[in-house]
Amino acid sequence: MSDRYLLGMDIGTSACKVVLFSVGGEIVAREGGDFHVYRPAPGWAEQDPNEWWDVAAAAVGRLIAENGVDASRIAGVGVAGQSWSAIPVDRSGNALRNTPIWMDTRAAGICREVTEAIPEDDVFEVCGNSFKPGYTTPKILWYEREEPRLFEKTHRILQSNSFVVHRLTDELSQDVSQGYGLHFFDMRRRVFDLGMAGRLGVDLGLIPPLFESHSVVGTATRGAAALTGLAEGTPVVAGGLDAACGTLGAGVTREGQSQEQGGQAGGMSICVESYRADPRLILSPHVVPGAWLLQGGTVGGGGALRWAEEELGASERAEAAARGISSFRVLDEEAERVAPGADGVVFLPYLSGERSPIWDERAKGVWYGLDYRTTRAVLIRAVLEGVAFSLRHNIETAREAGAEAGVIHAIGGGARSALWNQIKADVVGCGITASGAETATCAGAAMLAGVGVGEYRGFDEAVRAFVDEGVRYEPNLANKAVYDRRYETYLKLYERLRPIMREEEH
Repeated sequence: MSDRYLLGMDIGTSACKVVLFSVGGEIVAREGGDFHVYRPAPGWAEQDPNEWWDVAAAAVGRLIAENGVDASRIAGVGVAGQSWSAIPVDRSGNALRNTPIWMDTRAAGICREVTEAIPEDDVFEVCGNSFKPGYTTPKILWYEREEPRLFEKTHRILQSNSFVVHRLTDELSQDVSQGYGLHFFDMRRRVFDLGMAGRLGVDLGLIPPLFESHSVVGTATRGAAALTGLAEGTPVVAGGLDAACGTLGAGVTREGQSQEQGGQAGGMSICVESYRADPRLILSPHVVPGAWLLQGGTVGGGGALRWAEEELGASERAEAAARGISSFRVLDEEAERVAPGADGVVFLPYLSGERSPIWDERAKGVWYGLDYRTTRAVLIRAVLEGVAFSLRHNIETAREAGAEAGVIHAIGGGARSALWNQIKADVVGCGITASGAETATCAGAAMLAGVGVGEYRGFDEAVRAFVDEGVRYEPNLANKAVYDRRYETYLKLYERLRPIMREEEH
């Protein structure tokens, strides 16, 4: 086994994570830093790509310097990134504005206009995804209409990982796994469809060349090396979608294997080895060639719990500080004392509209069933259960589309919670494992680098080096019976409140 290292970076919504692994899959060192989400108008959610780079570069620098890492032993770098960015850059690669992120819904009006002008079935036939405001394509059209002077200066549109890859290498790229955000991307053939780009009014010249996620795009420049501590000339692969990298990092590469993510966004990915699209879900190429991911995504994953902690958890933060633990651990302990079903309280986690399977940018978050007995612990338990209900909703929709989830591999910060893992197993009714949950996305990015630079003969070898079974949570059938009833309430709440939600403006 080589004595070299692989570096995986994850540009998430709330934070950057950087992990250095041995080629044998062991964690050598880790670092990170937080990001801000800016909300300048109702329905808008933006981030500053320069902040991504500054935080990531500083994290890599600390990792190398504070751990005495010999940078010359880093064989390759992989970057995972959040979905559906639309970063306009000039000819020098400078970001011209903050990017709307995946939860931004400003382009809802443009989506309605496009679907009136172009039959939805025509678009879906090409890209396998519905035309919704969170995707990259509507954001490009929004720039052209609403910010024409900026649009004239735009040389390329980048994704989150390709922006960081550019800062590392000076090369412009578009990886295949992030192609699903572009509705002129032919999902079957993994190439761009010139005809659909023309019908949508998008100049293909705005999109950089396509790369497979494990392909080496370039090497670390002298300037990037000075900022990060990397050795000049270190190979950097294209990287990919964070959900896809996390899915690889969980060991999901074969038909029916599944991943559940508990980061800022929640959701699931089921690996399929044949094209299988459903307009209620999300289809993307896997970072593993020859496979796709049928995905369900909710805006209210770990972000819903973070919001609840920020608004309700002052006493928990104080207790956590006194005990030297995370405030989320304290919230877990409180929620665990509440019986399954949260005393009849049901939570809809639609805190910034909702993605699959309802695709409603006007959906609202709801706590239903409050009375004088309702405690903060009940509210927190209801949040955990509501996110689990959204997972079940997506998994059941995938089943209707012909994709069956087997054992689900949980990743992300939410997978640190044994209580939440058990709730999800009980709600969904299948086993859940959690192994390397916090570092799975960085692991997937590092595995891409390892395959790309030849440290592994293929993805199976990379998975064997990185992934083990971990802790497994089996469903409690008595709890599931309780959750089955609450889940029916969850579904009815949205259906009956939807007309009221649609009357409200952001």
